[in-house]
Amino acid sequence: MMTVWQGSANTWECDEMGHMNVRVYVEKAMEGLAVLAHHFDMPHAFRPNVPSMLIPVDQHIRFIREIRPGRPLAMRACLLETGDCDAVVFQGLYHGDGSPAAAFRTRIVHAEAASGAPFEWRRRSRAAMAALMGETPANCAPRSIDPDGPSRPAAEATLEAVKAAGVPRIGLGAVPHQHCDPHGRMRPEWFMGRLSDSVPNLLHDWRRRVAEAAGNRPMGAAVLEYRLIHRRWPRAGDLFEAYSSLARAEEKLHALVHWMLDPSSGQAWLTSEAVAVTFDLETRKVISAPKEMIAELEMIAPRGLSI
Repeated sequence: MMTVWQGSANTWECDEMGHMNVRVYVEKAMEGLAVLAHHFDMPHAFRPNVPSMLIPVDQHIRFIREIRPGRPLAMRACLLETGDCDAVVFQGLYHGDGSPAAAFRTRIVHAEAASGAPFEWRRRSRAAMAALMGETPANCAPRSIDPDGPSRPAAEATLEAVKAAGVPRIGLGAVPHQHCDPHGRMRPEWFMGRLSDSVPNLLHDWRRRVAEAAGNRPMGAAVLEYRLIHRRWPRAGDLFEAYSSLARAEEKLHALVHWMLDPSSGQAWLTSEAVAVTFDLETRKVISAPKEMIAELEMIAPRGLSI
């Protein structure tokens, strides 16, 4: 493991729950990935006007212990596997006491910057990457979502499939230029940010009533685990719509599938799955949902989509 980022959480990086927003986790992971790229002889990977870049195509995130403002943080990373033109990276984000805050497992592709087409690693990069191989620490392993589980073919992740399933739209918008990377593509953290901003349209009222049923507890929410599969990359001015479907629901947690689509073409920008909880903002503990309210989720977000 090598340290690839060190800092802290700023107050403005935290949300109404009092902890660091999920978008910022991905932002710091991408910064750590840029540092790691220097170590396998790709210092140019995140610069503009270069021939090649690194693209995250499949990312699993486990949120382990919430991050509060001003707390010290450090990120350590290694490579888990390498292929002809791709690799799997582990990044662990740790609190100052050494306990894990989050774990990222990201499949990256070495790609041509203009087209995004994959191509093989250079010999010098392969030699450098061989010295960076490691393993996922046991306390950072995936729990509720299989990072290597099957995913829906891209041709089936469409607006037509969404309409056939009858699932609700939870967000829409257009990509601003300040959310794009040096190559003009929307940065990965903003996929997460836009989904995070959209979910209250689906679950805010339901979570409020769950908290009321538990004795009018102060209501919050937290994501425990996420998997995001990048299908295509929107650019400034492109439109997006977000849709959600129930994957499973239990007393203490619920899993939702979120699709981010291009309404112009009907194709998917991103498909994802999230495991989340309702929690007490004072005790910072999970609030269990009554059985009748678990059943309500089937109506709020009908099943039908998959990652």
